[in-house]
Amino acid sequence: MDFHKKDFDPNFKGILDGIRVIDVSRLVAGNALTKMLADFGAEVIKIEPLTGDPFRNWHASAVPLHWKEYCRNKKSLSLNLRTDEGKEILHRLLEDADCFVENFRPGRLEEFGFAPDKIMAKNEKLIVVRLSGYGQTGPYREYGGFGTLVEAMSGFASRNGFADREPVLPPLAMADMIAGITGAMATSMALYQRDFKGGKGQVIDVSLLEPLYMILGPEAARYKMSGTVRQRSGSSSQTSCPRGVYETKDGKWVSMSASIQTMAHRLFRAIGREDMVDDPRYHTNADRIQRREEVDGIVGGFIKQKTLDENLAFFRKNQITVGPVFDISQIVEDEHFKEREIIVDLPDDDLEHMPMHNVVPRLSETPGGFKRPAPAIGEHNAEILGELGYDEAGLDKLRENNVII
Repeated sequence: MDFHKKDFDPNFKGILDGIRVIDVSRLVAGNALTKMLADFGAEVIKIEPLTGDPFRNWHASAVPLHWKEYCRNKKSLSLNLRTDEGKEILHRLLEDADCFVENFRPGRLEEFGFAPDKIMAKNEKLIVVRLSGYGQTGPYREYGGFGTLVEAMSGFASRNGFADREPVLPPLAMADMIAGITGAMATSMALYQRDFKGGKGQVIDVSLLEPLYMILGPEAARYKMSGTVRQRSGSSSQTSCPRGVYETKDGKWVSMSASIQTMAHRLFRAIGREDMVDDPRYHTNADRIQRREEVDGIVGGFIKQKTLDENLAFFRKNQITVGPVFDISQIVEDEHFKEREIIVDLPDDDLEHMPMHNVVPRLSETPGGFKRPAPAIGEHNAEILGELGYDEAGLDKLRENNVII
């Protein structure tokens, strides 16, 4: 594996330089949200329990890979929020912060003494981002909302997989990641409204449920019109045909999407089935969807006669959208990933250099960057608390009282 090597630049200043984010969230969604803000220059202070964010242990190896990737560019303050001193420190930090990110179960923030209306009374510019499974209102608000449950309840799992098998959950934190990206976008909009539209702070309610349901499209409208529930269709699409993954002669897989009329007709001509262009059984997309298995069988039969490389060359020559199904061993060797620097190597104490995803998205005038590696628990205690007036004796006192480590 040969990735473009980058270094952390402690002098990096992104477009969000000067924005201070206090993050008391745990695990994936909050860390994904604040990672995006940190990548573009925001000062993100992760307030961790004395044992650390559980995300540090969210891995199957001795090296906390998820933590290193999603908590780069952040600072860590260990703080016991179950103590009065810990709560007082958090209150002081929020007095001049720009954003406050939390993912407690709805109502818990208020129980801790940090109700949004109270903390915003002391800092009217504060943007409070509340992440939860089902939102701050509604009959499910108090239920535990892990992404797994939301991926099931959103309708995603019922649409994912094959019709003759069980519903399939995604093998990754899809709901959390989509909520994190949505939260970062919402925070950016709130900052714009506050700083450029003469506004003030506000509360952002991001559930894991709603962004995931949103990407499913007009499910409710379809159900209203048809009265039927769409069934799982594997890798095929219920809105376009042909579309799917097909096995090649050498046991590999290609993906294909001929989702527009001209593309489908071009495909049929290329594989020697020009008769299908005018055949009323296959002429329109709606016709083909009704005969999806039959169309997939014809296309798949052609693909099965050629190797992966032969298929890619053939279909690309005929201007038909096709691509290989990559696993990570192929991704890390792929020239497009390398030239685009989709994966970069950053210095790492455990691995010497750690490959991780580059900054997303790409901005031409105000790109993101890498300021610091993911912190150790409480690495920035002295720096952050020093700004609040704590000297070394004061820090020792906090340690004695089990407020920090």
